[in-house]
Amino acid sequence: MLHDFSQIYAVIDPWCGRMPHAPIELDMGCGFGSFTLALARRFPDRLVLGTDLNSNRLRKIEKKAALAGLVNLELLHTTSLPLAGFMLPNACIRRIHLLCPDPWPKGKHRGRRLVTSDFLTRVARVLEPGGILHMSTDHGPYFDALRNTAEGLPFFEPAPEAIAEIADIKTDFERIWTAQGKSVPHAAYRRVER
Repeated sequence: MLHDFSQIYAVIDPWCGRMPHAPIELDMGCGFGSFTLALARRFPDRLVLGTDLNSNRLRKIEKKAALAGLVNLELLHTTSLPLAGFMLPNACIRRIHLLCPDPWPKGKHRGRRLVTSDFLTRVARVLEPGGILHMSTDHGPYFDALRNTAEGLPFFEPAPEAIAEIADIKTDFERIWTAQGKSVPHAAYRRVER
């Protein structure tokens, strides 16, 4: 279940062959995996991809998935930018979750933020028509930047209703922050053709 980026087609193609119309959900930067595992449990008819750069975290998620008997979860050891840029086929993902990415809050570090118009253009390429981009962060200014970036692109329209069925599923980081009294707002956008 744990793969490196070179195995992406070996992961996606067999799934699409078994269930050609089954949706694929992608949790980019899945961290400790609570959200990813919950998605796989809730939607056994979907392939759930979890990606992270930390292979130790991925191995722990892999063990938890095996204990739970989850056969619809695949883990990829990769980073988000090349994954969206060229590793995934066009229009192959139904819903992408980008939850609590590093906000790089200091002004001099903001250039390292993942969510830019370039990145979201790459994300739009891999989303199927009508597919959903789901983002969240506890950092207010970054949340505003996420929304402004998505809403400034012609291929996204707000779709807050698109995440209602998973509103109760929280990431590990979100649980920590809400326990500290921080709010973690979410935004969702639908991929549209214009």
